[in-house]
Amino acid sequence: MPAHYSGTSFAKQFGAWAVVAGGSDGIGGAFAKDAAARGLNVAIIARRAEPLEKLANRIASEYAVETLTIQADLTSQDMVAQIASATDDLDVGLFVHNAGSSLHAAGFLDQSVEDANFLVELSCRAPTLLAHHFGTRLRTRGRGGMIFMSSLACLAGNGLQATYAATKAFDTSFAEGLWIELAPQGVDVMGVLAGATRTETMLDQKASKFEDAMDPTLVAQGAFDHLGKGPNWVPGDENQAAAKGLWPIPRVAVVNAMSQSTAALFDLPMKPVEGREFHEND
Repeated sequence: MPAHYSGTSFAKQFGAWAVVAGGSDGIGGAFAKDAAARGLNVAIIARRAEPLEKLANRIASEYAVETLTIQADLTSQDMVAQIASATDDLDVGLFVHNAGSSLHAAGFLDQSVEDANFLVELSCRAPTLLAHHFGTRLRTRGRGGMIFMSSLACLAGNGLQATYAATKAFDTSFAEGLWIELAPQGVDVMGVLAGATRTETMLDQKASKFEDAMDPTLVAQGAFDHLGKGPNWVPGDENQAAAKGLWPIPRVAVVNAMSQSTAALFDLPMKPVEGREFHEND
């Protein structure tokens, strides 16, 4: 396994339980299965009960791990309390926030404000609250990791998907900030900027456009392999080339520089953190 953490060290760092929010299918389901393949028990959070139970049963039958299903709406007001009550007794070492996709394209003013706010709740409010909950536990634990699914759409303002692109920019910046803050505490954080991916939902909606898209299994495997190496990762060579062109300034350097400038402004300590860029290979 070409990773910063390999073999038993991955399970030691991120076990005994992985929590995957938005994990019933697609990339989230791939995260849940790959975590189980690496020896972690898996708690899966999703709104729909049927695919949630189906995936949990499949994981339990294929891997020698425990599973837990949590049916919860990540935009509900009580979702943190609901998830906390289900996981507080577990030794959670890894949290993945995968929810927050958009299947529609339209002008911002041609959509309801409720639709826009739904994306803000799902991709901004939910990861903020859950990162604070699980991040506090991981910092106390002294080891672990958090992954936040973003999108290449975050790299620029995106007409016809203005809110979606903006929320993904939040996820990317949020992950970078937590990466430099929590690395000294033993907690690895990373944002994953995915391009078009061949998920069940995408194939149902626009099959001809996504038949040649990335396999979600490769996205999840690659993300886990790169966790602990740097603040973000872009799956796929073509996507990496596109991201490098739009993101020419090295992210590790710019996150360190911005963080140290803020620290100097407020007379707070902040040490730089070493890491690899998303396009650097082993």
